[in-house]
Amino acid sequence: MLAIFSSSIISPPDELVTAGARTPSPKTTAADLLTRFLQTNASAVSLQIGDHVQLAYTHHNESPWQPRSFSVKDEVFCLFKGALDNLGSLRQQYGLAKSVNEVLLVTEAYKALRDRAPYPANHVVGHLSGSFAFVVFDKSTSTLFVASDQFGKVPLYWGITADGHVAFADDAELLKGACGKSLASFPQGGLASMCLTLILHNCTGCFYSTTVGGLTSYENPKNKITAVPANEEEIWGATFKVEGPAVVAARE
Repeated sequence: MLAIFSSSIISPPDELVTAGARTPSPKTTAADLLTRFLQTNASAVSLQIGDHVQLAYTHHNESPWQPRSFSVKDEVFCLFKGALDNLGSLRQQYGLAKSVNEVLLVTEAYKALRDRAPYPANHVVGHLSGSFAFVVFDKSTSTLFVASDQFGKVPLYWGITADGHVAFADDAELLKGACGKSLASFPQGGLASMCLTLILHNCTGCFYSTTVGGLTSYENPKNKITAVPANEEEIWGATFKVEGPAVVAARE
């Protein structure tokens, strides 16, 4: 699956910009990235949302245990890969029919919590159990929401294209050709949300905020977070590290 967003939706994270500048490498534009995805994946489907968002997915070569799916409802678009172990109980929790699958569940959960605002974005994934990665785009509010499971069972990657678009995909090689060293593995247990604020949660709980002014640990807000440059031979430009002892903040 592939999701591409212009800088009007999400500002390219400084850490990935810096990583790409430190070790210059060939890049291509967002349009070329989408074209490559469509040409190399049989029966791929793509969707343009306004002038700033492109989504694409395919069932080609997908694992039966980690299928890809897509849904749109009330201007909420969702790409999902994986499976939820507690899908049945979540259907009951949200009052949904037994026919509702994972991608519809995530869409409905996002809508329910959005409409009950103010709810932290992590409440959407707080009760999900299984192997998954998903991208939600709410066109009505230009909100981007991205998450992966706690252990990274479904790999997810993100990077910056030659023309400054931020792309998410489950194929590292696809993004490597378009993003060069401005590329990283999405943090395990990661969560990202964008609506004036971009939030990144990893297994220690981190967020990046344009209002706060940088990466902060959600569970350990006083701990400094650094972007560690990768070695030249590594595919990634950088990885993220929370420094200091872990003092987990209480949360519901």
